[in-house]
Amino acid sequence: MRIKLINPNTTAAMTESCRIAAEQVKRPDTEIIATNPSIGPDSIECYVDEYLAIPGVLGEILKGDREEGIDAYIIGCFGDPGLQAAREVTDKPVLGIGQSAMLLARMVAPNFSIISVLDRALKVTDDLVDAYGMRNICKSIRTTGLSVLDFTRDFEKGLAALSKQAELAVKEDKAECVLLGCAGFVDFVQSLSKKLSVPVIDGVLPAVKFAEAMVDMRITTSKSNTWKYPEQKAFKGFEYLPFIFN
Repeated sequence: MRIKLINPNTTAAMTESCRIAAEQVKRPDTEIIATNPSIGPDSIECYVDEYLAIPGVLGEILKGDREEGIDAYIIGCFGDPGLQAAREVTDKPVLGIGQSAMLLARMVAPNFSIISVLDRALKVTDDLVDAYGMRNICKSIRTTGLSVLDFTRDFEKGLAALSKQAELAVKEDKAECVLLGCAGFVDFVQSLSKKLSVPVIDGVLPAVKFAEAMVDMRITTSKSNTWKYPEQKAFKGFEYLPFIFN
C-alpha cells in the first residue's frame, strides 16, 4: 500500500515531521510517500495561504495517480485546503487531517476543543467546524498567537503556548478532547498527552489509519455526481504544474 502524504506548504521541515509521525503508526506493509509542492506559501494561516496552496496539492495528486501508483492521499494541513477539489481529480481515497481529527474525536469523546495558531486563523477553523457538521460538539477554538513557523523554530515556546490553551480548554471550556489544529503541531502530541487528562489528537495519525482501512475495504471516492471528474476544458496559466487537467 502506498499512501502519499502531501504537506500543502513548501516548508520541507514540516513535511519531514509529518512523515516521521506517520511512520510511527503505519503498518509494516504501508509505504508513506511524504512530499510538498514546489509552489505555494511556506506556511498556511489564512484564506489566501489556503487558496494559493491548492494548485500544488492538485498537482501532487495528479502526479500520484499518473506516475507513482498511489493508493490513497492525505492532505497534511488542518484546514484541509483543496480537499473537495482533490476528490474530484482522483477516485482514490483523499483524507484531510482536519476532518480525520474531528471524526476520531467523535468516537472517543462527547465533545472537543481545537487549539490553533494565529488569532486570525480562528475564523478559518470555525468555518471548517461548520463544514463538517461539528458545531454542536465543538466546545471552543483557541489560538496561541504564534505563527506556524514559530513552532518549528522554538519547541519549548510552542509547547508552553499549546499547553496553556489546551489546559484552559479543558478547565474553562469543559473540553473532553483536544485537537491540535495544525500539522506543525504533530511533534507536540506526546508531550501534551502527558500533561492533560483528556485525549490529544493530531490529524496526521488518524488520517494514516483511516487511509489504510479504506484501501483495505476497497472504498473509492464516489464519482456519481458532485465529485465526478472535472469537465474537459482548457485551463490556462497552469503550465507550471506537473500535470494539468486536460
